[in-house]
Amino acid sequence: MKLINIGFGNMVSAGRLIAIVSPESAPIKRMVQEARENGMLIDATYGRRTRAVLVMDNDHVILSAIQPETVAGRLNTKDNSQEGDPGE
Repeated sequence: MKLINIGFGNMVSAGRLIAIVSPESAPIKRMVQEARENGMLIDATYGRRTRAVLVMDNDHVILSAIQPETVAGRLNTKDNSQEGDPGE
């Protein structure tokens, strides 16, 4: 199982991740509000500004304080480093 660091030592499973989006658009704000109302929101910002919204395959929505590009970069780095590792 591949884990991605989403900030402050929090990790999410790369295999369950559907999308990494910016929180500024109205549809994403509605999605976050609906997830909050349904108890499916995980706030991993530690009180900081939300910069990325992670949508998971089990309808959970996760808020992160790091940029979407950074999360995506960590996902790609994780994939590339494990592909070339003969120990796995």
